[in-house]
Amino acid sequence: MQGVNILKNEGIVKNEFLLLVLGKITMTERKLRAGYYNLNSTMSLWDVFNNLRKGMVIQYAITIPEGSTLEDIKLKLENKRLMDDESWKLVKDKNFLESLGINSPSLEGYLYPDTYNFAKGTDPENIFKMMVEKLRENFSAPLMQKAEKTDMTENEVLTLASIIEREAGVDEERPLISAVYHNRLRKKMPLQADPTAIYGMKKSGREITRSDLKRRTPYNTYVINGLPPGPIASPGIKSIKAAIDPADVNYIYFVSKNDGTHHFSSTPEEHLEAVILYQKNKEDNAKNPKEKTN
Repeated sequence: MQGVNILKNEGIVKNEFLLLVLGKITMTERKLRAGYYNLNSTMSLWDVFNNLRKGMVIQYAITIPEGSTLEDIKLKLENKRLMDDESWKLVKDKNFLESLGINSPSLEGYLYPDTYNFAKGTDPENIFKMMVEKLRENFSAPLMQKAEKTDMTENEVLTLASIIEREAGVDEERPLISAVYHNRLRKKMPLQADPTAIYGMKKSGREITRSDLKRRTPYNTYVINGLPPGPIASPGIKSIKAAIDPADVNYIYFVSKNDGTHHFSSTPEEHLEAVILYQKNKEDNAKNPKEKTN
């Protein structure tokens, strides 16, 4: 039974022979799971063996919310000591990305938002592989086939879905936001998606300035044409589906109504009126916060 000497040296097991006998009797000595266990010298031999037999390795639950960026995910993994700066370099390693069939600058957008249980000591490569596999379990073959009918690659779908994820405040608007961007792409118009202007520059939630919109980066859709080279966050399945199946509307613009929803417009004139209206409402609410209603 591997690891018996370690247990003895740590003072957790005093009679390694009895532990080996238990393994032989139960025919589990070759089935024990390697890993880190929460064991101590006050435990009985049976309790120690039972923990080993049941594979009760130390695990960490990591929850990745929809819309998380690589930096958000890095903090969570480093906090549990599942990752360090050296292993984190894998997220941009071209050979590693190629081995996963990913044609994108990094793993941004490919680490599916979900709750994972990682055993202490899990190889960082396996952590990333599990998260990418979870993405492809959800972004399944039928969805990919539907995307291909619209001439969208996996990376293009995830890139658009990540923008939708960052823009949408309510689920019912995801297909509408998707339609705006599809219509803009079809008309060769810049996407002008605010979240892309601050990607890699500012934390989301920070106020976006005019200088942000003018900043030249590979991701800023105010200064580049078409989609960015890769996702800007981890989209959930609702945003992925919306990216593939936009609403059948002719909207080209949308503006925040300052309540988590948006006003959608088809013409520049209508959009300008909406911008003026909701900007005025925002300023009025700022001046009279007690009068603001939800």
